[in-house]
Amino acid sequence: MYFPSNYVWSMAVVASLNNGGLIDDVDKASRPVLEASQQGDDVGTELLYASWQAVADRLLAEAERAQARGWKLSAADKYYRAALYTSQAERLQSPKWEGRTAAYQKSIDLLLKHAELGDVPLTTVDIPYQGDDAPEGSALPGYFYRAPGDGPHALVVMWNGLDSTKEMMYTSGFPQQLARRGISTLMMDPPGSGEALRMRGLSARYDTEVWAASTIDWIEENAAALNVDTRRIGLVGWSLGGYYVPRAAAFEKRIALAVAWGANYDWAAVQEARRRREGENPVPHYWDHVFWVFGASDMDDFIEKTKNMRLEDVIGKITVPFLVTHGEGDRQIPVKYAHDEYEGAVNSPKRELRVFTQEEGGAEHIGIDNLVYVGEFTADWIAETFAEQA
Repeated sequence: MYFPSNYVWSMAVVASLNNGGLIDDVDKASRPVLEASQQGDDVGTELLYASWQAVADRLLAEAERAQARGWKLSAADKYYRAALYTSQAERLQSPKWEGRTAAYQKSIDLLLKHAELGDVPLTTVDIPYQGDDAPEGSALPGYFYRAPGDGPHALVVMWNGLDSTKEMMYTSGFPQQLARRGISTLMMDPPGSGEALRMRGLSARYDTEVWAASTIDWIEENAAALNVDTRRIGLVGWSLGGYYVPRAAAFEKRIALAVAWGANYDWAAVQEARRRREGENPVPHYWDHVFWVFGASDMDDFIEKTKNMRLEDVIGKITVPFLVTHGEGDRQIPVKYAHDEYEGAVNSPKRELRVFTQEEGGAEHIGIDNLVYVGEFTADWIAETFAEQA
């Protein structure tokens, strides 16, 4: 809790430090807004962005000087940190902030510059999306991270949640953890998140098997170029992805395993709790944010669009290996839902529940307080399960 009275802003600090940020950078970015943080989550977010961008822009200037001298790796590292800080600061802004699109595009540009100079095996992809609520010709954006060595490789499709992005998936280090185990990763912005929302106007929907089908179709069509074994395609989703993934796995039977990285068993009930001001919100300007994500005009419209976002009636349809991870101290999603999600998956041939404790770390939402530790366990479970399926 860098900001003692501000959980949401503190999450950005912790995420940055866990994802390759430097404590000196983050302190320089955060110290000027300590006083502003005491006014609540919503007030002062533009001031926070400006403070973090001052540090990111300094890094950008250093990266450009290093690049001009031919110091590619040093430049790549600085572009990475500038992208990370820009991404975390953008996440906290209001959907109504006029600078938000430009800020998000900047986070993309900086990350891709890092990948280019650092020889990172990362490529951008567009996956045709045929949802009945999407304009003709719509596509979902993503990054493909190729595992080294001969294949074909198993593949993990990774989905974010309510407010994260594919850029944050990359900076989490999880695709790199999978690559060390011979597994490639497809990081996707589903409808209602990241670039799909910000740049393409695609809203979230409860029936996640729709975009799962589009994604698996595309993987099968491009399997040779991707060097992917289509018999071993897994789904991983964190935060709200802990609802998205089990729902998709219940209906899309080409998926070989599923991981709920945070058990969003009954997200509709979580919204009712938030209306009562129970638990913590994931982002400032919360109701503006969720209306934006779901393309809702008001509270009644939002409740109608999300009323089916509960797993009780579908979790028993999962027939593949299924892992649920959760932090015992999660302040957003009750740990009870992790037990409900695990216990409901009665038809999974291999199901496991892993609750991370305060003592070991990983006890906060999606393990953000010790993300590498949670990611390592999850990567090992996936590698073990794919090996059993080979």
